[in-house]
Order: sequence, then C-alpha cells, then structure tokens
Amino acid sequence: MNKILLGIAVCAAIPLAGAAAQRNDMRESPMQKIIPAGTQGSTTGAEEYFTGHVRVDPLFQANSEINASGAYVTFEPGARSAWHTHPAGQRLVVTSGVGLTQEWGKPVREIHPGDVVWCPPGVKHWHGAAAGSVMTHLAVTGAVNGKSVEWMEKVSDEQYSAR
Repeated sequence: MNKILLGIAVCAAIPLAGAAAQRNDMRESPMQKIIPAGTQGSTTGAEEYFTGHVRVDPLFQANSEINASGAYVTFEPGARSAWHTHPAGQRLVVTSGVGLTQEWGKPVREIHPGDVVWCPPGVKHWHGAAAGSVMTHLAVTGAVNGKSVEWMEKVSDEQYSAR
C-alpha cells in the first residue's frame, strides 16, 4: 500500500515539477513590453524637412531586436515631406484621410486609408496630405548603421500640384 501511495505521489508531482520549471523558464526569458499609447509625446515635423504642419507620434525605435522604427505621421492639408530616401526602405500604411506620394521622375499618386506604400531603399520620393484632407500614415522605417533617412530638397508647389 505504501508503494502504491508513493507511486501516486511521484506521478502527481511530475506535472507540478514540470509546471514549476516552465514558470521559472518564463521568468528568465524575455518578456513582452507594453508602451501605453500617448506616453511618448508628439513632435512637430522639422521645418527644414517638411512643408506645412506635420505631427509625428513615435511608436518604437530601432534596436538590437528589430532594426526598424515606427511612428504615426499626421499631415495637415497640403503638408508634405521634402524629397528623401531610406537606406533600408520604408513601408507606409495610410490610416486616415487622403494623401499623395511621388517617386522621383514618376507621376504624383493619390493614397487612401488601407493603402500600403513600399518605398524601396535608395528611391527618392516624398509623401504628404492632399490639399483638401488631413492624412495620417503609419511609417515603419528600416535603418542602416543607425541611419533611417537621407533628406534632400523640399518639394516645390509646382511638383506638389503636378498630376
């Protein structure tokens, strides 16, 4: 009878020991991190890189785990970035409003909520809001050696209006 009780106790302890080991492994492994919305503070797009009013809401910075940063960028009507390139590319996801984007030497294109724009590495382009709309996009931008953008000249009113 004692052997049977000992066997039952050992069998019952094995799953408990496994669960305890799993809990210990979970404590030692990396854990999720939540950055509450609105805790990072907005910035205004620098006048040397943007025309019109632009608000940047940072979401995450590039780090050793993921070599990309993310931000919501909101352009007031007619606001736009200067011409620029990205050494590791950029994805834009339009979340609201109507926007415009242009790749150097190509026509201006209209973008809408849900549209995803891929800006390949080294391709000169700009993006911003259409004249009659606020536009917000999520920008996820890769980095090379800590650099994510190469700014160039501002987009002229003629370039912005060309369609």
